[in-house]
Amino acid sequence: MHSVPEAVALITGAATPLPAEPTPLAEALGRVLAESIHSPITLPHWTNSAMDGYAVRGADVAGASERAPVMLRVLETVAAGAFPTRAVEAGEATRIMTGAPLPEGADTVIRVEDTDAGLTAVAILKDRDVGKNFRLRGEDLVAGSVALPSGIPLGAAQLGILASIGQAIVPTHRRPHVAILGSGDELVDLDRFDEVRAGRKIVSSNAYTLDALVRLNGGIPIGLGHAADTQDAMRALLERAIEAAPDLIVTSAGVSVGEFDHTRTALEALGAEMLVSRVRMRPGAPIGFGHVRGIPWIGLPGNPVSMMVTFELFVRPTLRRMLGHTRLHQRPVRVRLEEPVRIGARLTHFLRAIVSTAPDGSLSARLTGPQGSGILTSMSLANALLVVPEDRGEVPAGETLHALLLTEDAGTAEAFAL
Repeated sequence: MHSVPEAVALITGAATPLPAEPTPLAEALGRVLAESIHSPITLPHWTNSAMDGYAVRGADVAGASERAPVMLRVLETVAAGAFPTRAVEAGEATRIMTGAPLPEGADTVIRVEDTDAGLTAVAILKDRDVGKNFRLRGEDLVAGSVALPSGIPLGAAQLGILASIGQAIVPTHRRPHVAILGSGDELVDLDRFDEVRAGRKIVSSNAYTLDALVRLNGGIPIGLGHAADTQDAMRALLERAIEAAPDLIVTSAGVSVGEFDHTRTALEALGAEMLVSRVRMRPGAPIGFGHVRGIPWIGLPGNPVSMMVTFELFVRPTLRRMLGHTRLHQRPVRVRLEEPVRIGARLTHFLRAIVSTAPDGSLSARLTGPQGSGILTSMSLANALLVVPEDRGEVPAGETLHALLLTEDAGTAEAFAL
């Protein structure tokens, strides 16, 4: 039986970033650059004004004040998108707008608030901006320099940079296709809800949850439904998954050692290599990992909470590695317990918790309530997984543990750093 870190290392270590594909800039949000992007141009193209005001020579306005204003002749007005036609000489100024090129001879932009806003002549009332308020040519990017390095996730700012240098198509790591399938005679889809209402079946909610989790983490789900509780049925469904040529196969249920758990035996019949069979954790000990015909497979438990917890620990970082991310895992934060916590088995426990921020900025945690692995509502209430090490059978209120934040609802700097 593997420890959680051992299993994580085995599973994520076997994944590699997927090949690059050309991606339209408008569709690249959240993707990861597969190649460094060099700027073909210098930005800004020209030294330009950072303020609405007057471009002047600093030596002319040094010492200006409301009691002793400096009067200058205004040569012209230059708006953003226009260019100056005259150089600024002694005793002169150019009325200038933000972004407009700085005229030759000027080394200062006096903000309009420090003037009388004159059109043909201007009174400079303060000299606090001498030598300021302009942006130098090339201070952002120089032609030929690296605008963005490979491996960087593309957020709003990165898309803006790429647009500014004309990069309409960007090379990003391809999104992984993930085959999703389950097993269980008790499962039906929503079109058979009458049988659920009658108490004879249960909805295959894991299919919807897994589909959402894959999408939220950058993958493309391939939903294949669920197999009946026979080895032949499971093998047939797995063969369909292999034929779909996914980058990853994720199954739910059938990975334990029960009489009707056929996922492992069906995979072995297909020649799968098994590398992980159980992990010292709760919920979610019966985890499977291996390769079948060159495709990685991760087998998750069937209980809804166990499935979600193990997805977070094993599937999410695998998808992130395939997408080209270098930061694979949620960053743990330290939390103070609002209530005592007790675990029974000597396993690492991942308890559903609500983390909140105290007035002093520290984080505290309380459990969502009952922690049964079938109580899916406990996951809907949680914004974190409280990690209880296997050697901490009892942890009193007031002591600290680590938590993995699942959302940014805690409203902390640590949450936004994930």
